[in-house]
Amino acid sequence: MTVSTDVRDKADSAYRTIGELSRETGLPQHILRYWETRFPQLRPLQRAGNRRYYRPEDVALVKRIAAMLDQDGYTIRGVQQALAGKTVAPAVPSANDGDTSAAIRKVRASLVAALAEDASA
Repeated sequence: MTVSTDVRDKADSAYRTIGELSRETGLPQHILRYWETRFPQLRPLQRAGNRRYYRPEDVALVKRIAAMLDQDGYTIRGVQQALAGKTVAPAVPSANDGDTSAAIRKVRASLVAALAEDASA
């Protein structure tokens, strides 16, 4: 009989298995394994049978990488450079990009028109 441990029942200082980290962060296990190949800073302990155990600092690093990729707009290479100490800007389109600026102006104009229509109704 196997006992399923809930991540919330564990202390913050406890090691996490890849399954527990996956549930805690919402990231699939294959993504976590892929990140281990891309980010040398992410090195969980590996025991018999290649079972991974993530230390609290590994958990914090995974959350930081996820935030940089999903929220800050970094690419994998950008996160690699940022973690290596090199200054790099997120891969967000610049305001000087003509196509992006035109698209933003078009969306903004349609929103203004929709608000004006709604206000007059």
